[in-house]
Amino acid sequence: MLTLLAARIVGADFATPTPSMTVNPDSVTPGFVGFAAMALVAGVVVFLIVDMLRRIRRAGYRADVNEKLDAEAQAQADAAVEASDVDDQDIDPQDDGTNR
Repeated sequence: MLTLLAARIVGADFATPTPSMTVNPDSVTPGFVGFAAMALVAGVVVFLIVDMLRRIRRAGYRADVNEKLDAEAQAQADAAVEASDVDDQDIDPQDDGTNR
């Protein structure tokens, strides 16, 4: 930076070099190794997507089954409560359970 400033003060002008191509861009390709690597990455991505979808679907099925089981358990609990309910009118407050 300092040399550029000094060159401008002195009046000297630096020439900027133009990069030249030393390699033919048409002959530089990734080749078979690049193709194989990309094919491997694509295969792994497809496998992961299929596996993720399968796991999500399985979790949905499990949630449905758990909801059904919970509903059945709640229905059984409600039925047990209704069967064990005793009408307060039927209980004799004078009866101490000794049947005398």
